[in-house]
Amino acid sequence: MSNPSITDSDVLIVGAGLSGIGAACQLRTACPNKSVTVLEARSAIGGTWDLFRYPGIRSDSDMFTLGYRFRPWTDPKAIADGPTILRYIHDTAEEFDVQRLIRLNHRVVSAHWDSAQSRWTVHVERTDTHEQLLFCCAFLYVCSGYYRYDEGFSPRFPGVEQFGGPVIHPQHWPADLDHAGKRVVVIGSGATAVTLVPSLAETAGHVTMLQRSPSYVAARPAHDPIADRLRAQLPQKLAYALVRWKNALLGITFFNLSRRRPELIKSMLRKAATKQLPPGYAVDTHFAPSYNPWDQRMCLVPDGDLFAAIRDGRADIVTDQIDTFTPTGLRLQSGAHLDADIVVSATGLNMLAIGGMALRVDGRDIDVSQTVSYKGMMLSGVPNFAWTVGYTNASWTLKADLVAEYVCRLLQHMDRHHYASVTPDATGITAANPFLDLRSGYVQRSLAGLPTQGEHAPWRLHQNYVKDVWLLRRGRLDDDVIFTAAPAAAPARHTTAMSSG
Repeated sequence: MSNPSITDSDVLIVGAGLSGIGAACQLRTACPNKSVTVLEARSAIGGTWDLFRYPGIRSDSDMFTLGYRFRPWTDPKAIADGPTILRYIHDTAEEFDVQRLIRLNHRVVSAHWDSAQSRWTVHVERTDTHEQLLFCCAFLYVCSGYYRYDEGFSPRFPGVEQFGGPVIHPQHWPADLDHAGKRVVVIGSGATAVTLVPSLAETAGHVTMLQRSPSYVAARPAHDPIADRLRAQLPQKLAYALVRWKNALLGITFFNLSRRRPELIKSMLRKAATKQLPPGYAVDTHFAPSYNPWDQRMCLVPDGDLFAAIRDGRADIVTDQIDTFTPTGLRLQSGAHLDADIVVSATGLNMLAIGGMALRVDGRDIDVSQTVSYKGMMLSGVPNFAWTVGYTNASWTLKADLVAEYVCRLLQHMDRHHYASVTPDATGITAANPFLDLRSGYVQRSLAGLPTQGEHAPWRLHQNYVKDVWLLRRGRLDDDVIFTAAPAAAPARHTTAMSSG
């Protein structure tokens, strides 16, 4: 690389999806004196909501919590389709004038911190021209999501090469695929599968969801009647805030009850599913997982559309394992054969920490798995760095908004005290707990590449919006961190007594 020009910013945001756009908007508002650059590896903003184009793509969280705290969701639907969410992201970027901050087709390869300069040097490759570029910043803020955008998780299926039709991963849905009148088999039982099946069933000849084991599936109204009443009677921002808190608290209550009284929640979910399925349907075979509710993420279906497709005979579920693909479909381990014209492998994602970039601090390579997560958004031993990881048991944006608020508060605090850097210090911290407490396959496959977490705040990942509001919006900024005022100044370590957070 021959002396590429360097672009300098106060804050460099990696990713222009839901999190990155929200972070840029909050920085523009709360830290207007900071120069901000947003790097996006793809050719468009929107992240997940621009990448995924499969039929029926929608949120699996309500939009009052998936939407930004600072920009009310005004669409009538509480559960929105992908194009509507993408338009919301675009409109937000335009309203807060962050479009001009975004560099598309810029993929971050590595980032190197120099304590002598209190700066990050970020190595970037243009994905359209392969040009190598350098960016510098005082604070590196990664909002690149949690999975690989270039490929999903695709198990090696025996005999797949002999199948006569297309085998498609939802992450790369062909725009010209015609499934009308076709026999479609969707492999999987997660959020993508339960979204695809009822949508495909509208025009397909028949759709079969083939699952190795079932997931918990709960119906949820696509419209929120309480929200509709509040929006009709109250100012927009107030109504939005009230509904957001209502939904967040209901989610926390349901999650906590699932952990404390799993048998009760199992019974409730089974009864709800039974009411929406045909008489005599094998509910326990297809909708009764072996694990407890919220050991894996729960699947939500708006207005029970999956159950409706099964009731109408347009779709069915088969719980079995694949023996081999055949020229005309799939032979199962039970000996049954599923005829198929199209097979969709909705088998999950490949998680990717911090966008897959390499980190180095003062010439030392950082192994993310050897770091400890600080407040669920920073890494021990890594200065002036934050990354956004949303909740596994609630809307992603609830946490993303709080992380952005904290970053803004932290930058303001550093300016007031003339600090050049802040580094979480895990000295004396016992951290043997996995970063994410889910048994989902995509999480278990990826734990080795994620940081650990401690037993207590600020080193514990709460997965609880109320606790994080206190910790990130109202809590201390100087607990268990080292602030450095100038390269020659001796650092001061700030600690706090451990709480039972």
